[in-house]
Amino acid sequence: MTALLQLWRQGDGASLNQVFDRTYAELRQIAVSRIRQVAGRSTLAPTELMHEAALRVLDASVDWQSRAHFFASMSLYMRAILVDHARARLSDKRGGAQLHVTLGGADVGAESGITDLLALEDALNRLETLDRRSSAVLHLTYFAGLGRHEIADVLKVSVQIVDRELRFAKSWLNTHLDTVL
Repeated sequence: MTALLQLWRQGDGASLNQVFDRTYAELRQIAVSRIRQVAGRSTLAPTELMHEAALRVLDASVDWQSRAHFFASMSLYMRAILVDHARARLSDKRGGAQLHVTLGGADVGAESGITDLLALEDALNRLETLDRRSSAVLHLTYFAGLGRHEIADVLKVSVQIVDRELRFAKSWLNTHLDTVL
């Protein structure tokens, strides 16, 4: 897989096709998982999310280190797409200068869910500025679905460091989200 990724980086179009053929099912599963995490607050289908992330990867100039690096990058692109989509949806709901009259609280839950997603994104961005490696470990664990050893390989650190960084990131995130939400 790493060899195919490097050939793709060098401009081999056939390698690009092989990479996506071999990873399609796993990437779609990551997209399904991502959409589940926003629990009905996204109107994107998993296939749409995956394809949009693939388009962003095609535009990026990345020196692929490994299979895990590829999946982590795809997961980051999916997260960014969902956040962009949530922001746009929240903006559309607010309607700019249009006057909206509601007779009930039907949309309150959906908007609240979008707000929660954006609060999580804000917290993750703050954690990244505070401790980049802890943020990366948290992301690779929960959003990319990588195991401890794969994360250690991607970040080029020991498994013990991965464990320590994950404990810190979870603790920091829990504290931060409790004060925000």
